[in-house]
Amino acid sequence: MFVVAMSLFGLGSLLGGLATSQMLLIIARGLQGLGGALLSPSTLSLIMSNFDEGAERNRAMGIWAAMGGVGLSIGLLLGGVLTSYMGWEFTFFVNVPITIVAIILAPIVLVESKVQSGKRHYDAAGTISVTAGMILIVYYLIQSPVAGWVSAGTLPFGIIGAALLLLFVIIENRTKEPLLPFRLFRNRNLTGAALVAALFSASFGTLYYFLTLYTQGVLHLSAIQSGLSFLPLTISAFFGAKLVNKMLSAVGAAGTIAIGMGLGGIGFMLLSGLSVSGHAWGIIPGTVIIGLGQALVFTTMFIAGSTGIDPKEQGVGSAMISTGQQIGGAVGLAVIMAIISASLGSDASLESMAAADLNQAIHTAFVIASSVTALGIVISFAILRRKKNSSVDTNKYASH
Repeated sequence: MFVVAMSLFGLGSLLGGLATSQMLLIIARGLQGLGGALLSPSTLSLIMSNFDEGAERNRAMGIWAAMGGVGLSIGLLLGGVLTSYMGWEFTFFVNVPITIVAIILAPIVLVESKVQSGKRHYDAAGTISVTAGMILIVYYLIQSPVAGWVSAGTLPFGIIGAALLLLFVIIENRTKEPLLPFRLFRNRNLTGAALVAALFSASFGTLYYFLTLYTQGVLHLSAIQSGLSFLPLTISAFFGAKLVNKMLSAVGAAGTIAIGMGLGGIGFMLLSGLSVSGHAWGIIPGTVIIGLGQALVFTTMFIAGSTGIDPKEQGVGSAMISTGQQIGGAVGLAVIMAIISASLGSDASLESMAAADLNQAIHTAFVIASSVTALGIVISFAILRRKKNSSVDTNKYASH
């Protein structure tokens, strides 16, 4: 699974660098998203099978999340260097040799999951229908604010996309080994974690795009300087990941996620006050607070979603959370862009706006993101079990 995921991500990266149109770029990002959605559960399954449920596994998850933060920081800085000196295409191309090396080394350095799940039939029809459906829906959401919600150039994409998603549901209900076993949604923690993941990406996940627009489009920083401006966020997220285990013991998964979402909401409201005459130092308070919240939510949603799941279906469960994350990020950004377009009454792209208009658009985006985190707090308390971290009766799995 790891090799398949890396292959899809590498292919998406190659196509992204070669893309000559927005549609091709969206398809490439869709492949990257699919690869990412498969990559997380494949790495998580190694953790799940080698660490017992509880404090030991939670510490391992914290390290996993912290390394993700380190990788993000390096990626942002490297992206700035590549964009400045080689062009944006190389932010995609750089992934290709990395994926090739990872694919070659995987059989050598990785130990296969100890959990024996038996042979599974690959749900190709489900994979194709949901991937194509989501790509078309996202394309419709991105293009409609400019071209019109019911125009001939956009509406067919939305209709076909919705039809493909409906087809996906039908396929999953009829196949013996579905890509997405809907019965797993009976587990409240898994359902809540998947919803939290979607809201997490729709809020925290959009930060990097809009903050980059602010640092480069409003403050006119270079791509490298913009990448460096994210370091305080990454550092705070690294330390935030180390707090997860203690937070789980004190307030449980629901409380930890709610606190993380609350910190994110505060940070976004601070960032919504950024001005055209501001300074790069002005983003630090908001990003540091968001970094702490991001670490608490990201790590805990995977821990919560894996609790009480049959070891044979841990990979599927974590894939559901990762899929929620990917869908939330794509749809969330598209919806925010649509709201910005409607509020400004302009069809112009954000990159072409004057600094004052762009700053207003970014203000709107951060206010929306803050509102989404508030919804995340509600979801965490309404669906996730409030039990504090302790030993769990793993004989009672959601799949039975």
